[in-house]
Order: sequence, then C-alpha cells, then structure tokens
Amino acid sequence: MKFKDKIIVVTGAASGIGLALASRFVQEGAVVIASDRNAEVGAQKAGEIGARFFAADIGQEEGVRGLIDDVLAQEGRIDLFCSNAGIAIGEGPETPDKQWDLIHRVNVMSHVWAARHLLPHMLERGEGYLLNTASAAGLLTELHSAPYAVTKHAALAFAEWLAITYGERGIKVACLCPEGVWTPMIQNAPILQQTAISTDELVERTLEVLRADGFLITTHPTTLKSFQNKANDYDGWIGKMRHLRSKAMALLEGHAPFPGGARP
Repeated sequence: MKFKDKIIVVTGAASGIGLALASRFVQEGAVVIASDRNAEVGAQKAGEIGARFFAADIGQEEGVRGLIDDVLAQEGRIDLFCSNAGIAIGEGPETPDKQWDLIHRVNVMSHVWAARHLLPHMLERGEGYLLNTASAAGLLTELHSAPYAVTKHAALAFAEWLAITYGERGIKVACLCPEGVWTPMIQNAPILQQTAISTDELVERTLEVLRADGFLITTHPTTLKSFQNKANDYDGWIGKMRHLRSKAMALLEGHAPFPGGARP
C-alpha cells in the first residue's frame, strides 16, 4: 500500500501508538482522521500533527459507526482504517464482570463494529485495508492480566478470519502484535520496559509491512521465536512462562513507572 493521498482513520490517536501512526501517515502525505475518546487532548494532538479530529468512544458501537459515517460523509471513502485503541485492565478471574465487559468491548468488539460498518463500503469499491492492533499477547500471553490476554487472542483471531474470508474480494487485513513499546500502556509492566522500543521504531516496522500488503506485524524478534516454541512444545513453553511470570511479579514490586522518570 502507498499512503500518499489515501484517506486513513486512526483510533486511539491521542497518545502512544495511535498518535505515532497518525503523525507518520500525515508525513507520508495521507489525509488523516484521528479519533479518540479524549476529545480535548485528541483535538490538540491532531491539530499539532495536521490531522482532522473526530471524538468517538469506540467501546460503543454507535461511536464506531458515527466515526465511520462522518468520514464517509466528509472524505467520501476510507482507504485504511487503523482500529488501534485498546485498554489493559484486570488481573485474574476475580476481575469484576463490568471490567471484563469493558475490555471486551474496547479490545475486541471495536474491531468487529469497524468491520461491520466498513466492509459494505469497501466491498462495493472492491478495495480497502483494515489494520487491527492486537498485541504479542495474542500470539503468546500476558503475564499480569487475564482479560488482556484473552481479548488480544480474540482480536488476532478476528483479524485472521477477516483476512481469510475477504482477501479474495480486495480487502487487505493486517494485525499489529507488538511487545513492549514506550507508551503509558507498559507503565505497570517493568519486565516489558526492559526491551521496550520507541513508537517511531514500531511505526517503521508497521509501514514496512503495510507497504508489502502483509498481515502479521511484530516488533521484536523474540515474538515469533517464542510462538514457534509454543507450537513445538506447549508444555515446555507453559513452564517457561511460569518462570517468567515469577520474575515479572518480582520486578513489579516497588518499581518506578518508567526508568529514570522517562515517559514515552
């Protein structure tokens, strides 16, 4: 995919990965619509990078539908929809149902709603690209939060299904599965901070795969190696993850959110 003059929508664009993607797409010559639930910060950041802003809560279907309808009405089409917004909450099965429901709506159903309301337009045109942000946790797991691990597995599975089902009808699908990236998302995960990369590095890798019309986007060489180990020796991989979780829990005690007070 080439980005110049394309109509690109990015959700979760007030900070972190979403802001970095939106900024780079603008630099590449795209018309970018940045969206976020945080209207004040989102509008400010969008103005700074030269994007149009639309406030939307993608944890609700009407928020996703409203965003898509607005862009189709104003820009006329959507070439690339980056369903990027996500949250990390909860711990184990004791996590309240209210939080399970929230993270499921944001991390999974937002992708479903985007596809539901975008695919008719893209299929009519015979082209379109969906970029769904999941996580390396979708391929592997997450050591702190069961709801995060579960929803990221589901997000990856949905992206796979879309790619298989619509790939021969002109619809391209990519799934972004990063490990640690310097954003507020990893402020309570010191084990991820040890190997975290910058959002600029993530963006470079993402655009590289999108230019090649690829599906899976990873950010660390360890991701696919661990995924292969998981497939080849599931019991052995579980054992390694138990050891890694013990290490992660030990690091979590008394850690500073970011080393040296740094922020992404």
